[in-house]
Amino acid sequence: MRLGFAVKVLGAEELKSNDSRRWQQSPHLRISIDYLHQIFDHLARQSIHMYRMSSDIAPYVTHPDMPQFHRQIRECAARLRALGRRAREDNLRLSFHPSQFIVLNSPDPVLVQKSIADLAAQTEMLDRMELGPEAVVVVHAGGSYGDVEQGSRDWIRTYEKLSPAIRRRLVLENDDSRYSAADVLKIHRATGVPLIFDHQHFCCHNPGRLELRATVEKFLRSWPQGVRPKVHFSSPRTELRELKRRNRQTRKLERILQPPVWTGHADYCNPFEFIRFIRELEGLEFDVMLEAKAKDLALVRLRQDLSRYAPEVAARFL
Repeated sequence: MRLGFAVKVLGAEELKSNDSRRWQQSPHLRISIDYLHQIFDHLARQSIHMYRMSSDIAPYVTHPDMPQFHRQIRECAARLRALGRRAREDNLRLSFHPSQFIVLNSPDPVLVQKSIADLAAQTEMLDRMELGPEAVVVVHAGGSYGDVEQGSRDWIRTYEKLSPAIRRRLVLENDDSRYSAADVLKIHRATGVPLIFDHQHFCCHNPGRLELRATVEKFLRSWPQGVRPKVHFSSPRTELRELKRRNRQTRKLERILQPPVWTGHADYCNPFEFIRFIRELEGLEFDVMLEAKAKDLALVRLRQDLSRYAPEVAARFL
């Protein structure tokens, strides 16, 4: 089993995850690929075997008003192939998780088409890297627009129109406020789309009071035979939040103390929550993407904590 993290490398802040220059400076996928090779070097040194790439590694590649960027992926075919070969040699599982602006069930057809174009670009990059089916593109169901059932039907309708290439890579995640584990299981039954189980989202939004292990087992069975599923894990933030607001009458800034929002991700993973989670799923095989704010630092610390508090759990991970 692998542990992974997403995008930014905090343990080596000189490493960049993508070419983030503005369009006037002609950013390009080839620069992002060079950055990724440097990140892969760091991952190898840290014995990290799962990584989520930035969804922006090909800047402006689908921007409708910037055709000069549309050929980046084809121009980098050889570089992508070499990057994929490097990932396979390093036993490195890669993925994308595009932004919340990817909405396949939007009532706005323009947004739906833009979402599909972005998914097509990310799928093409994984295909040109010649990665296996474990390299996936993770999405949320999108907006509910006041009706989860209708939103689910709209998502299914769009999914059925997607190209086979996109459908081979696309996986769906339960979220923390709209589409629960039960909702995405219904979508899976209608489409066959594999499911990503997000533990924190499940804790925050489980109106049907589904049981954890039985639900995870259903999510894992949604994946094609021979493809290792993966799940997301994070701990909620617990810090007191301090806000400053201007009093409308006095015009003075006032300090307001607010409790945490439980959907927010903590910097690090609570090892005792993680240990309990893994022990409850004893006998099941999957990879774990950590969505902690401290990124690779959180992964390294969790490994240390597991070795100290639960060596038998630590032994399950690469």
